[in-house]
Amino acid sequence: MIVCGDDVLAHRLAAELHEMYGERVTLLVPAPVDTPSRPVARTGRAAALFGRVTAAVSRTAGAGTGTGTGAAGPAGAGDPRGPAQARTIRVMETGEADDQALLDAGVERAAALALVHEDDERNIRAALAARRLNPRLRLVIRLYNRKLGQHLATLLDQAAAVSEPGLDPEKLDAATSVLSDADTAAPALAATAIAGSRKVIQAGGLLLHAVDRTPPARGEVADPGLCTLALLSATASDPAGSEGSERSGDQGPQLLPDDAAVAAATGRGIVALEAVTYEGPAQTTGWLSASALPVGSLFSRRLRWSLAGVAAAVLGLALASTFATGANPLHAAYLTLLDVFAIGDPAVGEPTSRQVLQILAGFVGLLLLPVLVAALLEALGTFRSATTLRRPPRGLSGHVVLLGLGKVGTRVLARLRRMNIPVVCVEADPEARGLALARRLRVPTVIGDVTEEGVLEAARIHRARALLALTSVDITNLEAALHARSISPDLRVALRLYDDDFATAVYRTLRAAHPGALTRSRSVSHLAAPAFAGAMMGRQVLGAIPVERRVLLFAALDVTDHPLLEGRTVAQAFRPGAWRVIARGAAGVPAHRTGYGLAWQLPPGDVLGPGDRVVVAATRRGLAELLGRRRRQPEPADRREDGRVG
Repeated sequence: MIVCGDDVLAHRLAAELHEMYGERVTLLVPAPVDTPSRPVARTGRAAALFGRVTAAVSRTAGAGTGTGTGAAGPAGAGDPRGPAQARTIRVMETGEADDQALLDAGVERAAALALVHEDDERNIRAALAARRLNPRLRLVIRLYNRKLGQHLATLLDQAAAVSEPGLDPEKLDAATSVLSDADTAAPALAATAIAGSRKVIQAGGLLLHAVDRTPPARGEVADPGLCTLALLSATASDPAGSEGSERSGDQGPQLLPDDAAVAAATGRGIVALEAVTYEGPAQTTGWLSASALPVGSLFSRRLRWSLAGVAAAVLGLALASTFATGANPLHAAYLTLLDVFAIGDPAVGEPTSRQVLQILAGFVGLLLLPVLVAALLEALGTFRSATTLRRPPRGLSGHVVLLGLGKVGTRVLARLRRMNIPVVCVEADPEARGLALARRLRVPTVIGDVTEEGVLEAARIHRARALLALTSVDITNLEAALHARSISPDLRVALRLYDDDFATAVYRTLRAAHPGALTRSRSVSHLAAPAFAGAMMGRQVLGAIPVERRVLLFAALDVTDHPLLEGRTVAQAFRPGAWRVIARGAAGVPAHRTGYGLAWQLPPGDVLGPGDRVVVAATRRGLAELLGRRRRQPEPADRREDGRVG
């Protein structure tokens, strides 16, 4: 595997490929300005930067075993990754990812190449060169522009087909995946706002997350949720215990256990699978809501009360006229309306009661005139502002306050609204790219600097469910989180922080100061790395979830002609300790699109057949067996002898 990038995402992606998938990785990073632009050994600035990032990624695992991390540096003394990992991950410095640099990195023998520079043009240039050098190479490209990404993926796959006419991009590994870090991080950020979870898998419109649970009492079993993905080590709840691995035996973590194993493992923690759902008040989308037509907010509350008062007065006068004159109620109401609008005949010679009622009706008519004028002006103003940003309603509660409508904030806003979650946005830049989406979705938005007094209060932060601080400035996010916590101490807070050490310090401090509230610090690069790594492993792989020192993979597979899946029910396709079907959809539908249903929602005895596509949770060996037997016919000899390396 080759990773080429110039920011933290590249380093996190390299660490993810090694830690989660056990792959050999070559990392191409920009060379220092004052050095020759040729690939060199893993030394200097790249080694130090990679050491710091790897230490931050593996800090949690090292804390459970009681081992120190040491200072970052070249492989050897003080290297937290150890000699084996140092030999596995190779970092090379180069001025430009040109043909020579890619050849020196081994692109001709590589299985996949990830281009994650922040510059889209640089990624496209390197992708064209890599496809020319190795038509079978699996490409993963970082682009924010979705439409350009779709055209580029089609172009590169066509280029591979032209270079080797027998190459089938749909069945073989040569494929181009175009991803955006903002898109891939959005589901996890949305799940953080709803459930506070970071272990998220997105499959066919379903948003699933893994939750660590402990038994409620000794001798009992924890709630499995949708299903039990893993049993944690017997010593996981022991402060002096350590994380288990594949060599820990029965006392270590057990992936994908059956019901009997779960029932027998009383007192042990589990990793349960759950769907990310929102249980708060939903944002209305009916024809009377502001999302479709601003009829509900056409008139202010004060004006509505005024209209109601005039209507009640007219009704009272009509009833009084009925009792006073003995006329038919409809006729009495008709006469009252004529008097209100001053178009009735004077009540000369009529009874005194009728004359008094006519005078009162004329007085009500005078009061009605300014009310009608105000209603006309308000209606005109409402319709003129129908395409502008809405203000947060006064009675809004249970919503998510979203700070920042840049690349990441825009994607998160779209994700939250697809889940019908009420959102209030706060943005300082009146020209931000996400304001157009907020305007189209009729999402209440506050324009102002979040660090100023009154801005968060205008977003109804005191009645909010969660705060997502997603601006590009760490200090702004932190200041907003601290101010929000001072207003609502139990508020769920998720911050976007770039610096790992700063994020760790903030998380520990907020957790200590507010132990009863949920605090999460998130890095977009950290959240996006699993999706990029999954794309490098193949189109089937959706992501991975760590379980202590083991890993559980999620993949999408076609059922057609698969001997281990076709013609079986979900229960029959389940192999304990190897794989388990968790969702089913239609073949040809990408796993990130809608149309997938949970396996537990299928009718009993429903058989997986041709045309189906399933999402499975599998161990590394189990997924290798599923992918190796995805077609009954043997693969061509040139596919098995191409000499490809990781």
